[in-house]
Amino acid sequence: MISTPQLFNRGMTLQPVRPLVSPERVVPERARPGRIGGVPVRTFRTFPRDPSGGSAADAWRELVDAPPEYDGVSITRDVPITMSDGTTIRAYVIRPADESGVPASGRFPTILNITPYNKLLIKSVDNILSAPVVGPLIRRVSARFDLSGTPFDGITELTRVVSGGAADLLSVNRLLVRSGYVQVIADARGTGSSTGVWDVLGAREQQDTLEIISWLRERSWCDGHVGMAGISYSAINSLQAAAAGPDGLDAVFAVEGSDDIVREIFATGGAPSLFIPLWLTTVNALKWVPSAGLGTGLAGWLTSRLRSPATSLVDLAAGFLFGADPRIYDDPYYATIDAPIENIDVPTFVYGCWHDIFGGAAPDIYNRLRLPRGRKQLLIGDGYHGNPGIGFGEPGFPPRLDVLERAWFDRWLRGIHNGIEKYGPVTLRQQGGSWKAHGDFPAPHAVPQRLYLSGESSGTARHASYDGSLRSTDSVARTVVAVRPGARTVVSRDTTQVLAGVPAALGGGFTYDARFAERDGLTFTTPAATSAVVFSGAANLHLVTVAHAREAMWAVNLCDVAPDGTSTVLTNGALLASRRAVDDDLSTFAPNGDYLIAHHPLTRAALLPVVPGEPTTLDIDLLSTEAVIEVGHRLRVDVYAADAPRFVPILPDLLRTRWRAQDVILDPQTPCFLTLPLLGEPGW
Repeated sequence: MISTPQLFNRGMTLQPVRPLVSPERVVPERARPGRIGGVPVRTFRTFPRDPSGGSAADAWRELVDAPPEYDGVSITRDVPITMSDGTTIRAYVIRPADESGVPASGRFPTILNITPYNKLLIKSVDNILSAPVVGPLIRRVSARFDLSGTPFDGITELTRVVSGGAADLLSVNRLLVRSGYVQVIADARGTGSSTGVWDVLGAREQQDTLEIISWLRERSWCDGHVGMAGISYSAINSLQAAAAGPDGLDAVFAVEGSDDIVREIFATGGAPSLFIPLWLTTVNALKWVPSAGLGTGLAGWLTSRLRSPATSLVDLAAGFLFGADPRIYDDPYYATIDAPIENIDVPTFVYGCWHDIFGGAAPDIYNRLRLPRGRKQLLIGDGYHGNPGIGFGEPGFPPRLDVLERAWFDRWLRGIHNGIEKYGPVTLRQQGGSWKAHGDFPAPHAVPQRLYLSGESSGTARHASYDGSLRSTDSVARTVVAVRPGARTVVSRDTTQVLAGVPAALGGGFTYDARFAERDGLTFTTPAATSAVVFSGAANLHLVTVAHAREAMWAVNLCDVAPDGTSTVLTNGALLASRRAVDDDLSTFAPNGDYLIAHHPLTRAALLPVVPGEPTTLDIDLLSTEAVIEVGHRLRVDVYAADAPRFVPILPDLLRTRWRAQDVILDPQTPCFLTLPLLGEPGW
C-alpha cells in the first residue's frame, strides 16, 4: 500500500522476524591432522562474547603471523577464461610455491575476487607491500602512526588501513596463499584486461561469475571448494553469486557490500550524489589501461573498448541534466543487480561501517540472511568506505580483517573447527563508545521514543541558523522557522562519507565537528543526559514543512553534542519533497504507529506534487546505527535545505527548488518529532 505520509496506518506494529535455518553444508575435514602452516590447530567450543575474539582470536592471529607452510607464491598473469558468449575474462592466478616460485603440487581451496578496478592497480598494492624493505616499513608505520589529538588527527583515519588487514583483502593475500590456498583475481568483463563491454553488476556479469566458479573447479590445482571475498564492488558480486547458489561456492567474506544501491548511494531520498559520476569516470579511465601480457589479444581488447569507450557516462549525464535516465528513479533495473540476500545459504561474513557510502547496508544484509548465527556474522566499524578495519588487531578491537578472513575460510572451506562460528555474531563499534559483541542488531529491547522539535532555544547552538530544542514533550506555541539552502555542508562528515573517507585527512568539520555546517541549518537539541543512553537501530524524522517553490530538498543529521559543544554526526538521511510517498507494506513501525523506517518508492510513478505555500508532511528515514550518549552529552537534530555533495538533486529538481528558503512548521496540533529506539532513560 502506497500512501502519503498523512494517511499512514498507525495501527501496525514492529514484528521481529525469526530467521529461517537452512541445513548446514557438510565440508570435509581435509586439513593435515593437528597442524596448519606448521602451527598446532586448537579447537575452541565456546568463549564469552568478546569483540577481540578472546583466546580463539589469539590462535587465529598466531596462525596467520606464524611462518607459513609454503615459502613463496607463483603468480600466473592474464590467464584467459572464455565465457559462454566468447568474451575473454583475464585473471591472475596466485598459487602456493616453493622459494624459487615453482607452484606446489596438490589441490587447494580457491578464493575468487572479481574487480572492475583493473587487476594491475590491485597488483600494484601488492608490489608495494611485498617489497623487501618498503613493505615492512609501511606496515610498521601504519601500526604506530597516530596523530590523534592534533589538528591532523583525520590522517590517522586513513593510515591505519594497512595495519588493520584491509590491504591484504583488497590485493594479493600472500600469507593466505602460502598457507595453502589459491587466490584468483579477475577483471570484470569490459574492464582491466578483459574483453567485452562492462555490464556494471548486471545479469551478464553475474553469469560470468558463475562460469568462472565452474572453470575454477575444473582446474587441477582447485580442490572443488571456492570462497569469494572482496571489498565494495567485489563484495557485491560475491553476494550476487552466493544468492545464485552455484555448486562449489562454499563461503563468502563480503566487506562493504550493498543490497539496495538506489537508496544507499545512487538516489538517496531521490537525490543522487557526487560519488556516482566520480566512480564511473574512474572505472572507465582504468579500463583503458591494458596489461603488457595481452600479446595477440590486444586487438580484441581494443575493439571491445571502442564499442563502449565510456560505459554509462552519457546516460548518467542525461539523467543528471534532464532526468532522462530511468535509473535516476527506483527503476526495475535495480532489481537485476540487488542480490536476493534471502536466497544465500552459504556461510557469509559481512563487514560494514556506519559512515560507509552504502550506509546501513551491512546490518540490512545480515538481518536478511536466512542463516543461523555463526554461519552469518556481522562486523561494523565506525569508519568510512576507504578505511575498513582501522584499529583492528589493537587491544580491545576485533582481529585484523585478514585474520578473520583466514579463520572464516579455514572453517568453511577446509572444515577446521577453529571457533570462528562462535565469534560475535554481531560485533560493532558504538559511536561515542567502545566495541561491543551482541546477539542481534538493532538491540531487541530498545524502546522507540518520540522527541519533539520545539521552538524554544536550547542555548547550545547560537552558531546555527536556528537554535531550537528537542524534548519529550510537545511545544506549546506555534512557530514557523525558515531554513535557506547554503554551501557550508561541503565541509561536513557527509562529504567525507560520500567521498569514501578521503576528506577525513583534513580533519575538523570533515570528521567530528559539525558546527561549521550547522551555521546553515536548523538545530534542535536535547538537555544534557543525566544517565547514559544507547540509540540502536533506524530513526525517522517527521516534519511538517512549507515549500516556496515546486520542489524542496531536505537533509537531516543526527548528532551527539559533547559538553565542550563539539557536534558529531551519528547518522543522516535526505528526501526530496516530491518523493515523500510511503509504501507502508515495506515500512517499519513503532508500536504506536510512528515510522521507524519509512520506505519511499522513489519511482517516477510515485512522484507527488509540491504546491508552494501549502503544508507538506514528510517522513525522513535516518540510517541505522548504534551510539552511546554519555552523561552530560546531548542529542541534536540538524535540518538543512541543501547538503552537497552528499545529496545533489538532478538539474530539473534543483531548478524547481529555485534555491528558495523552506519552512518548518512547529505546531502542537501537527507536531514535528523524531522517533528513535533507545536503551535507558537519559532524563530528557
